[in-house]
Formats: sequence, C-alpha cells, structure tokens
Amino acid sequence: MPSSRVVRVRSLHDGVAAEVVRDGVARIQEELDVDPAFPPEVEAAAAAAARSPRLPDLDRTDLELVTIDPEGSRDLDQALHLERDGDGFRVHYAIADVAAFVTPGDPVDVEANRRGETLYGADSQVPLHPTVLSEDGASLLPDQERPALLWTIHLGADGSRADVRVERARVRSRAALSYVDAQRAIDDGSASETLRLLREVGELRLHREAVRGGVSLPLPEQEVEVEGDRWRLEFREQLPVERWNAQISLLTGFAAADLMIYGRVGLLRTLPPPDPRDVRRLHRTARALGIEWPAEQVYADFVRTLDPAKPAEAAMVDACARLLRGSGYVAFDGETPGEPQHAALASEYAHVTAPLRRLGDRYAGEVCLALCAGTPVPAWVHAALPGLPKTLRASASKAHAYERAVLDLVEAGILAPRVGEEFAGVVVDVDDQDPRRGVVVLQEPAVEARLVSAGPLPLGTDVRVRLTVADVATRKVELELV
Repeated sequence: MPSSRVVRVRSLHDGVAAEVVRDGVARIQEELDVDPAFPPEVEAAAAAAARSPRLPDLDRTDLELVTIDPEGSRDLDQALHLERDGDGFRVHYAIADVAAFVTPGDPVDVEANRRGETLYGADSQVPLHPTVLSEDGASLLPDQERPALLWTIHLGADGSRADVRVERARVRSRAALSYVDAQRAIDDGSASETLRLLREVGELRLHREAVRGGVSLPLPEQEVEVEGDRWRLEFREQLPVERWNAQISLLTGFAAADLMIYGRVGLLRTLPPPDPRDVRRLHRTARALGIEWPAEQVYADFVRTLDPAKPAEAAMVDACARLLRGSGYVAFDGETPGEPQHAALASEYAHVTAPLRRLGDRYAGEVCLALCAGTPVPAWVHAALPGLPKTLRASASKAHAYERAVLDLVEAGILAPRVGEEFAGVVVDVDDQDPRRGVVVLQEPAVEARLVSAGPLPLGTDVRVRLTVADVATRKVELELV
C-alpha cells in the first residue's frame, strides 16, 4: 500500500471538484467518527480560558522571536530567536503554553485527551483544541503577549549542545513568516540575525545528524489545487529553511529527553531498531534495483546517497521507509525504560514542541519544567503518564487512517475522468505475499497507486500502465500493467 507520499491541498476554490472534495472529507470524518466541531461546553470553557490565561511573572518580551510555518498557518506552536554566544550560539525557543489555559479535568482537557492530536486533510482540519485557543488565544501570533515555555539552549561552535533550561515566560513574536518568506530573506541577504544564524546552526546540526547516524528520508511531497471541475497535482520541493527549522525542534526534543532520562520520569518518543532480516531484505532490494550498497556502509549513510528523482532510487526510498515504521511512546516514572532510543534519530527523543497539535507534548513539557526548577512533577502529570502511550497510539492510528483516506480521495478525484487511459510510471513496491501486486508512481499526473499484473511486477522499472478503476465514492484507484 502506498504510504510514504505527503499530499496537501494548496487551494480549494468553489466548483464541482471542490464539492467532491468537501463531501468526500465529510464522509471520511463520519466513517472514522471524527468531528471538527466541539461540544458547546468545551467551546465555552476554551473561550473563558482564552480571556484569562495564567501569565507567568518572567517577562521575556524583549526577545525578537519569529515563527516559521507553512503559508496561512495560525496554530503557531513555536517561535525562535538565535544569537551568538562567544564562539557558539544561544537558541531561544518559545513553545505555546497550553497548560496556562487548560486545567486538568476541565472540558477542554477531557476532550483533548479523547482526540489526542490534530488531524489534517484537504482544506480543513480536526483540531486538538478549539480554535479560539489553538489559532488565537494560545497561538504565538505576532505582536501578541503570550505565555510560553521558553527553552534556552547553548551550543558550541560545532553545534553541540552545552546546556539547557526551560522556564515559563511571557513572550511576544515579532513576525509570522512562511517558509517561502524566510527562505527568500535568507537568499536575498535581507534576513535578520536569527534567520542568518538559523542557516548556520541548521547546517551544523544536519552535519551532526549525519555523524550520529540519524536518518531523514527524502520522501516526496505534493500539492493539489482544485478549481471548478479541474484538479491539478504537482510536486513541491522542500526548502532548505524547512530542514534547518526542523533541526531546532529536534534539538529541543533531544534536550527534553536528556532531562527526563536524568530525572527518571517522563514520556519519550521511541522507534525500535530495525529487524536485521528487514535490513538484509533491503540489501537484496538494492541489488535487484542495480543500486550499489557496499556491505560496510551503514543504512543511514546509504539513504543519504539516494536521489528520488531517479526511478530505481525512488523505489529504494519507498523500501527504506519500511524500517521507520513502528514508532511509539514510552512513559516512565522512577526508572528509565529498557529501550529509550528513537532508532531513526539515533538518540533519545521527546515530543515537546507542538502542544497545540499533540496531546503528549503538554505533559512532557510540564515534566521538563519541574526537573529544571527542581520541583515535584505535578500530580496530574504523574497520574496521566501510565495511560498516555495507549492514548497517543490510538490517536496516531486514527490520524494515519484519516490522512490515508484523504490521500485516496484526492488521487481518485484526479484520475476519475481518465479511466481507460495509459500512463508512464515506475514500479516502486511489490507485495511480499503476491508479486503480481504492488505500487506504481505515475509520471503525469504525479499519483501513487495500486498496480496489478498477470505476472511478477518488475520493481524499480519504467512501465506502461492502464487505469482500470478510479472511484471517488470508494476512494479506490487501480491500474494494470500493459
């Protein structure tokens, strides 16, 4: 099943196709029992909380923080400020303080624990918290004083982490930048010191990731534009600033994990090491695709050599993604977990930077605050920790099903008028149980779909395929080898 491609709807104008998308998403939400709307008592509690947050005494509105997010985002979890610190760097990273608005056991808290995380799909989302909080009162919108968890991280000249602290503070973001805005300013020389240093620190951290053995798969991302009765799908290349920005979030997650492991209490994001049999299978796949993978070259270094623009290597990237499945959470209190690492990141890691969108981040952030202050972890956090992994696992499963269904809907909509046509494509996956079934990526339109054949499919090979099924109602797309 295709599962590696990221698809976003960039714009959705009025028209027949737009109505198909909206109706399809509504059916998906009904099937999965998810609803963007909140019960009246939850909305009322959120509105009251937005009017009277618990503001901390520490005032750090002097920091010239900025947010960097996809165009149009309003649920702004993170704002950053970077400065030189001797021959190293000081990173200030402000994270929205949801606990300044939400009280344990109140209607917003209960509903957030039921939802687990924000679901994204098409032109709408199913938020974790009411938008009066997530896109307004608690969001780090520009020129607004907000309560935040302020992380201060000192880095050496080589990007290595020296020390960290997190504390509650009042902050004020100066600007809400899109990725395109930030990249343009960096490229044309008009960038602020924070953006200039973001590039410098980001590259240092990327180098350390490579040395550490961390993995970032070059998975493709696509955007859909829907207007009238037309659908258009195109690739979007990830900008360098997105990778640099992600490194600041990862840096904070590593620091949080270290704090919690040292304090023997917390919530880690984990991924078990790959099964050696899966790694051996990947070596066989590489040989079948004609890709050189020296025996002495480790998986992470091999992945960095792959170019998804090449058909065989695109198939290899999809195959490599299998090793990154199985991520989860582990809660601990009093002793460290037996397998605390996130194998893809080659380090212990915690989610703490997106509390507006992920439930667990609020709890992990509170643990780190207490550990830095030398105070007891709040009782409501202690009480919730044992059950959080199960809650987060269930919400992640629902999020995957939701995103998968929306992706299927979009691809069926794009191809529906073209049943019977032939297309050029590349076979990127073959079913282990039935080699006559697999996945093909079409060259135009850039769709990934199921493929069937009378005989074994040729993995990593250019093929001609015929579209046999493209049903928007059932969200099913199927092609056959010509």
